[in-house]
Amino acid sequence: MSRSATTRPATSPTRPEDERLPLGATFGYGFQHVLTMYGGIIAPPLIVGSAAGLTPAEIGTLVAASLFMGGLATVLQTWGIKFFGSQLPLVQGVSFAGVSTMVAIVGGGGGIRAVLGAVLVASAIGFLITPFFAQIIRFFPPVVTGVVITTIGLTLMPVAANWAMGGNADAPDYGSVGNIGLAFLTFAIVILLSKVGSGTVSRLSILIAIVAGTLIALALGKADFAGVGEGPIFAFPAPFAFGTPTFEVAAIVSMLIVILVTLTETTADIIAVGEIVGTKVDRKRIANGLRADMASSVVSPVFGSFTQSAFAQNVGLVAITGIKSRFVVSAGGAILVVLGLLPILGRVVAAVPTPVLGGAGVVLFGSVAASGIRTLAKVDYSNSMNLVIVAASISFGMVPIAKPDFYDQFPTWFGTIFHSGISSAALMAILLNILFNHIKAGTPENPSVFVKGTASKAVDDDQLEDLADDGVLNRSNERRDGASTS
Repeated sequence: MSRSATTRPATSPTRPEDERLPLGATFGYGFQHVLTMYGGIIAPPLIVGSAAGLTPAEIGTLVAASLFMGGLATVLQTWGIKFFGSQLPLVQGVSFAGVSTMVAIVGGGGGIRAVLGAVLVASAIGFLITPFFAQIIRFFPPVVTGVVITTIGLTLMPVAANWAMGGNADAPDYGSVGNIGLAFLTFAIVILLSKVGSGTVSRLSILIAIVAGTLIALALGKADFAGVGEGPIFAFPAPFAFGTPTFEVAAIVSMLIVILVTLTETTADIIAVGEIVGTKVDRKRIANGLRADMASSVVSPVFGSFTQSAFAQNVGLVAITGIKSRFVVSAGGAILVVLGLLPILGRVVAAVPTPVLGGAGVVLFGSVAASGIRTLAKVDYSNSMNLVIVAASISFGMVPIAKPDFYDQFPTWFGTIFHSGISSAALMAILLNILFNHIKAGTPENPSVFVKGTASKAVDDDQLEDLADDGVLNRSNERRDGASTS
């Protein structure tokens, strides 16, 4: 959706984000924000719900709760009240940062109630430390956040693979050619739609591919929507629908690490969208935004949802469309609230065949890892130990993914924390960053042998052109062609 030349603000705002558009345009652009982040907001409850062994109806409740709380959190963040909300065009939703940790908590036997309890307590602690977070954010530079985000994407790939195979290892068709073929077809649709000339279609490629893949599965008899009509069409999310949360220390510690990462991500998004909008962002505004983040995350478990965070893809949408009004995003939040009041919609989402989700998940989770790699590209690797930090941290995070039973002989609390690849990588990255970049004593002047040995070996375009001009490449090609014909 492009901005019409006839659109005019109804008032003369003092800040770009305070611009008010006509009602129709406001909700139209707001709906575009919803479509952009819809695939991302429904994926976490699907993953966690599946890992917890919930029924499709219960997963539908998780989805509805996530939409409902994401909408309320978005309205709070954009509209703002005293001490809460950055009043910037930021869409809120369930953070991907906690998915692998929540799956680990479920796998440790805690179940969904332990997940909700960990989210509630960790978010409350996060809320209390928001005034001091500006003092510790220096311990979360790109070398740390890049490692964490990359690991999030990588640790979710087994989930996508399991979905592509059918999701249920006990099913007779698990890993069948039909299931994997359906997943690959969905994946191919995502790639093809990403290639089309329309920017809108490209941005909605994952959502459209899920719909198309589901219709194909329905035609092949591999989709069942019989249970969609069971239950109410409209309902307010019931508090503690999954029972009273339980509180396990190891699960809370593990989730607290996720909260620190979430606070870092939201801070970065607030600063980024402030630059895009062209408005002033000071420490007070960041603190207000973080308080809104954590307050929403504290309330989320009450209604059956998880940690809330700003969605980076919607920050990109603000840049692409040039629509800077926070009230547009508030309208998107209102739409999310309405969608969350329709549990039938959650049941429709829960009925989507898992191979279809697997095909889309490969791209969706891969894009998370790619975002982390992009962050790591900003890191200075010259004459520093940052490469060692990245190498050791990502490797440490991959251990429980490559070998899930690696910590089975350790105490339960230890396994709960380190069975999560994200927790393992985050702890290692934070500790090594402090050791090498903040504690100067003992740090060598010359870089590690690992840094020396992995210097860039790439040949840039200018060098290639020079080689071609000198005839070096041509002679090399002639020798290669001659050898291949002999």
